[in-house]
Amino acid sequence: MDAIKQKQDQEYQQYVYKKMPKSNLFKNCMLAFLVGGAICTVGQIVLNIGKNYYNMNQERAAIFTSIVMIFLGAVLTGIGVYDDIGKIGGAGSIVPITGFSNSIVSPAMEFKREGYVLGVGAKMFVVAGPVLVYGIGTSVLIGLIYHFFIK
Repeated sequence: MDAIKQKQDQEYQQYVYKKMPKSNLFKNCMLAFLVGGAICTVGQIVLNIGKNYYNMNQERAAIFTSIVMIFLGAVLTGIGVYDDIGKIGGAGSIVPITGFSNSIVSPAMEFKREGYVLGVGAKMFVVAGPVLVYGIGTSVLIGLIYHFFIK
């Protein structure tokens, strides 16, 4: 019986392999590189605007850039454009800070019809909640270690 089962499993695996859509790895990598590079280029432009036009120092310009890029990611997700960018660029759209913004806004947009408070507000932190809890918890732990052992 085991030999028959193994043969069926092998036949099924071959069938699945034949039906599976073939992906063009080189094309996908290039699109991810281009989309991620375009997002980072926009971030660099925002950084330069903060430094040159608003006379911010490097630290303030970096904060300004983070805020603007998160805002742009949230707006583009809200109007449905970021999903299209993600379909084209794959991981290139996830890696920059706009991908974090997208991961927060996307679950919320799925529950928009339930209302802005119970739908969007409640579901906004489905993905980001654990990330924020881990980040805050880790930063508190590192702060305590620094305070008691290094300082």
